[in-house]
Amino acid sequence: MVSIKICGVRETATCDLLLKLRVNWVGLVFYPASPRFLSVTQARQLPDYGKEGLLRVGLFVRPKLDDIKRILDKVRLDILQLYCSDKQAAIIREEIGLPVWLARGVKTRDDLLEPSQVDGMVIEAPFYESDTRPGGNGRKFDWSLTKNWNPAKPWLLAGGLTPDNVQEAIQQSGTEAIDVSSGVESEPGKKDPILIQQFVKNARQEYNCE
Repeated sequence: MVSIKICGVRETATCDLLLKLRVNWVGLVFYPASPRFLSVTQARQLPDYGKEGLLRVGLFVRPKLDDIKRILDKVRLDILQLYCSDKQAAIIREEIGLPVWLARGVKTRDDLLEPSQVDGMVIEAPFYESDTRPGGNGRKFDWSLTKNWNPAKPWLLAGGLTPDNVQEAIQQSGTEAIDVSSGVESEPGKKDPILIQQFVKNARQEYNCE
């Protein structure tokens, strides 16, 4: 079964739904420029279903160690998803002691170089100077770039996924894990339960056909 991450969750009802649907990861965004940003207080109000198998992924953009530590003092996380350099990601992994996924935008297959000191990668569309944030922009890339790519570390396909295209994305990219945010929203930062259910259903149907 394909592994699924729903990112940018801000409501208890959405967490409850993800647990019911057996989604693998829930993404919590700690980046103020994002419409999906969560304060520490808001994050603490969300149910923690880690013991039931819904792991928490904290998303940080160019973070300082102290910022992450301050949040971890109040909010339990299972994984850190980072937008930063390979070197900084390795330092944070060493200091914090949690698994780290490094987000990477790709234009060509040459961009699929693996960082050696992280635990996984989130592969998505490249960042452009006009973007207000490095991810969650709903932009696709050429999914065939990852076809037959066999990195040593696990990876997730992200960027521009929706219920309507997730089957095609899985087939073209060869991924075994997917990450969606804006593609299951009724408006920026507002998750739509119907879109989430359709996304999960379509993703798993496609994977089972492969």
